[in-house]
Amino acid sequence: MQVKSFPPVIDERAKVLVLGSMPGTASLDKGQYYGHPRNHFWPVIYGLFGQQPSPDYDERIAYAQERGFALWDTIAACRREGSLDVNIQDELPNDIPGLLARYSGVVCVACNGSKSHDTFKKYYGSDPICHRIALLKLPSTSPIPTQRMRTTADRIEAWRALLPYLA
Repeated sequence: MQVKSFPPVIDERAKVLVLGSMPGTASLDKGQYYGHPRNHFWPVIYGLFGQQPSPDYDERIAYAQERGFALWDTIAACRREGSLDVNIQDELPNDIPGLLARYSGVVCVACNGSKSHDTFKKYYGSDPICHRIALLKLPSTSPIPTQRMRTTADRIEAWRALLPYLA
């Protein structure tokens, strides 16, 4: 099945661009970044500041933007059955260098998981505009646990690496 990502959520306050790979089916169905109820993303973003996520999506977006976060995906469109990154085929990348050129306040790209990071490096690893900013590979906020990332608290601790870029 052909799937497409969402437009970026970004404004002039953005300091950290968080890149997912491609929204999962629950997110696509809701039309929301990190819309799966068990995804750790929103609890992590709020947890970095000792808060609990709002149940309202628009309030979550506003909260993230007020703190300097922008959201997008490395992949603009692909073929994929289900939600797993391993099933992604025929990917087309988003124009991340173009976005970074328009929003020069972004000082860090934070890849939410390996697929996002690997796709970014594949298409933009040698792009000059991408070399002016920090690139972090963070553990995925997917609800699927790994050996090292089992809980939201595990992920919050790993994602604390973003805090210096938001200061």
